[in-house]
Amino acid sequence: MSLGLLIRNLIYWLGVAVLTPLCFAGMFVFCWLPRRKRHIFGQTWAVSLLWLLEHVVGLRYRVVGAGNIPAVPSIICSKHQSGWETLALQKIFPPQIYVAKRELLWIPLFGWGLWLTNAIMINRSDRANANRQMLEQGLARKELGFWITVFPEGTRVRPGAPGKYKLGAARMAKQLDMPLVPVAHNAGEFWPRNAFFKHPGEITVVIGEPILPEAETGPEGLMKQAEAWIEARQREIGGVGPYADPKERAARRACVQPA
Repeated sequence: MSLGLLIRNLIYWLGVAVLTPLCFAGMFVFCWLPRRKRHIFGQTWAVSLLWLLEHVVGLRYRVVGAGNIPAVPSIICSKHQSGWETLALQKIFPPQIYVAKRELLWIPLFGWGLWLTNAIMINRSDRANANRQMLEQGLARKELGFWITVFPEGTRVRPGAPGKYKLGAARMAKQLDMPLVPVAHNAGEFWPRNAFFKHPGEITVVIGEPILPEAETGPEGLMKQAEAWIEARQREIGGVGPYADPKERAARRACVQPA
């Protein structure tokens, strides 16, 4: 860890400490605004932190497949490796809400912001009611014109380790008649789980063609399609960051060896 990287990370965290109370205080003060208007504060917070990451830490990103983003509200089905994607997806896609575990509501400011922005908060220990809540609240959000972001693995998974994909996103796509948009990225190679330090580099985000909920395809089939596409892209873009999986790094090096 160089002194320069330490200083850049400290500046980033100072920005977090300043921007977080300002943006979320604004959300509380203007909680009477329509739901779409409240999202301006959350999006401002996310975009501001992305700017700090890029221009202070040096953590950039590129998007492949932006043309695949549908023109109608859809289900964003994204890989989950770090905290970075919770920020970046808000800039890459139209206004959206998250499906998140209920425990996050107890995090000061952040959890309260989730509540004010109408996130779908579920109790993961009560699976039957969680599925019902996702569908009922998902329909209400769709009617308001929101996209819905789901991390199908349910938790952050380290690079190179496939998680267990749950069916919630596919069930919502099927029953709410919404396209399912798969998203792969390698953010965890630069921003590992629960890490204080973020590392410079370039994150790659790949957006796939929307998977339409065909009548003959059930939630299991939809999720298998999404999982297969996401994991294939993960292998293609992995192995570049300081926290990359050793096997993916070795595979990438082997690909670039001179003949």
